Amino acid sequence: MATYNGASYVTEQLGSILAEIGADDEVVVVDDASTDDTVTVIEAIGDPRIRIVRNETNRGYVRTFERALGEAAGDVLILSDQDDVWVPGRRDLLLQAATTRGIAASNLVLLGSDEPLRSPLTGRPWLLREADSRRRWRNELLILAGDIPYFGCTMAIRRDALERVLPFPAYLTESHDLWIATVANRHGLMTHVEPPTLRRRVHAANASTPKPRSAGKVLAARWMLLRAFFSAGRR
Repeated sequence: MATYNGASYVTEQLGSILAEIGADDEVVVVDDASTDDTVTVIEAIGDPRIRIVRNETNRGYVRTFERALGEAAGDVLILSDQDDVWVPGRRDLLLQAATTRGIAASNLVLLGSDEPLRSPLTGRPWLLREADSRRRWRNELLILAGDIPYFGCTMAIRRDALERVLPFPAYLTESHDLWIATVANRHGLMTHVEPPTLRRRVHAANASTPKPRSAGKVLAARWMLLRAFFSAGRR
């Protein structure tokens, strides 16, 4: 988990995680130099399975997640944002899927309504299908088009697959989740998990928002993802 000024929601999120994981599991939290009391709130939970690592300076969510993945010691690593809620059964679903092929990504629903997200291009329910897991080139094209719901908060990575994911490319300034998905699809490691494993909280401080982006930012993001496609092929 990467945290930054997340005191408002992190207790509920960690409660849903701690209820799912086992006695020998750990929750690695890398705090990105929060200016609120996020770390104090987490420490107050008092669960020995939580390990907090602090960035000396604010590095942004991409580098903070990169550090969190590097700090974790488990055989399967499950990514988590600071403000969502895990669906019961998430750990076992993602553990099984990631163990089988290497990297897993599930669907999610919106907290409060349990409705799926809508595609920004078609407006239809935005869902991953298990049958598309091995359709590598189709998935890659949809990543480049911005029309496939890969979110880091729904992903799990097997330890040996992490060697292809890390380190993140130096030019990656956003969309660490699409980098992970690109690596997974390039190397045939991806499994789509159809049951939603997460209730996503949408609020003004989300790192990713549904607000429209300028044409220049969209083009810059597409160029970065195209670079990621070729970089992933060399891993």
